[in-house]
Amino acid sequence: MKQRDIQVLQEMGLTYWQIRKPACFPALEVPVINLPDDCQLLFVTPDPLNEHDAWLFGRILKSMKLTSEQALMLPPSAVDQLGQHQLVWCWFAGCEVAAPAGVQVLNSDALATMHTNPTAKKALWQQICSYDN
Repeated sequence: MKQRDIQVLQEMGLTYWQIRKPACFPALEVPVINLPDDCQLLFVTPDPLNEHDAWLFGRILKSMKLTSEQALMLPPSAVDQLGQHQLVWCWFAGCEVAAPAGVQVLNSDALATMHTNPTAKKALWQQICSYDN
């Protein structure tokens, strides 16, 4: 990709992108995603968050004593590209992917379905609490 193309993507606020047909570019190196040092939770979901989902996500972070600055959201396809990290938690919502090594793993339904499903919320909370012991 030309430097100008990368600059245009960055100006549009796109700091991460994925090539749909990597076989067309055999010499292309897969970029490594470096997380900020203060990132403690990686939220992995295939679904974009709407305002209601973001509110629920914020409430769950608060219950874990984390701030939104300590969390980062990635699509499932990007997990394999993680570089060195200081993650404590990796939360998979509505997807199943191999977790990075050395993290506490949470699995839940997609946030959009959790609004009306108290059983799913309870299951997530039980997972979070199980790491406190």
